[in-house]
Amino acid sequence: MNNLPPKDDAPLYEFDTPQSSGQAALLKTNLPLPRRSGKVRDVYDLGSEVMIVSSDRISAFDFILPSGIPGKGRLLTKMSQFWFSKLNVRHHLKSVEIPKSLSDHFDTTPLEGRIMIVEKAKVIPFECVVRGYLEGGGLREYELTGEVCGNHLPTGLRQCDKLPEPIFTPATKAEEGEHDENVSLDRMITDLGSELAFKLRDESLRIYNEAADYAASKGILIADTKFEFGLVGDELVLVDEVLTPDSSRFWDAATYAPGIAQQSFDKQFVREYLSSCGWDKQSDPPPLPDAVIAQTAAKYQIALRRISGE
Repeated sequence: MNNLPPKDDAPLYEFDTPQSSGQAALLKTNLPLPRRSGKVRDVYDLGSEVMIVSSDRISAFDFILPSGIPGKGRLLTKMSQFWFSKLNVRHHLKSVEIPKSLSDHFDTTPLEGRIMIVEKAKVIPFECVVRGYLEGGGLREYELTGEVCGNHLPTGLRQCDKLPEPIFTPATKAEEGEHDENVSLDRMITDLGSELAFKLRDESLRIYNEAADYAASKGILIADTKFEFGLVGDELVLVDEVLTPDSSRFWDAATYAPGIAQQSFDKQFVREYLSSCGWDKQSDPPPLPDAVIAQTAAKYQIALRRISGE
């Protein structure tokens, strides 16, 4: 993330061009507070707490796309709020209400439904990825080596096959302009020590299994997901977003058929478009067509409705 002081002459909110629906995506916030910006979220220091603002930015292949998905930030916030309240886990979320100390001083209307007030935590610099099915980067690695991040798998697995049991496949958190790197548990042990590394693995697998069982009861398969953790003192805390269409692959259980790509309710639709449009995945990404934006928004809404009932 970048540490960027707000500019006095910058607008508080920057929006994308409105789509045919009339909605515009919130691409950036410039609140008069100390800020760090990630691929999707703007993070503001409130002193004793932190405010996370979910924009409508969308990323793919480690690039922030020039087009946003209207309403995506509110959906991600609702989904994270649902899972934080549903799961048996120590998490950082304290409130989703806009502090009066902010709304008394500037227009906070665009922030409504987009913010999480959270505890300050020392973020652990690894993404804790859990895979229950074989797809994406895991599939590509398996086809080359028979393993995924040091996890040896049976021979003969097909695209989207369910794994014998979920596997832990961590990744380093990339700096801006760099790519996330899949690593083995041994790498985590080297960097963090065995006690913390094993605790991260075990907690990630436990949360995934709990969430996957619940989602399956709603007709959704969680193919894989990534968690982020931090430390509050010596206590391990689940942070950032959790089990959203941005951080997970959600498949329709009713149409699941291994051996082929699945009908999904996540940003795989965007990845597939970018892989087919001629973009080299090295230069600046192209804008998304209105139809891709609309269909992506619809898929995210289905995931929220199916899982949370909202």
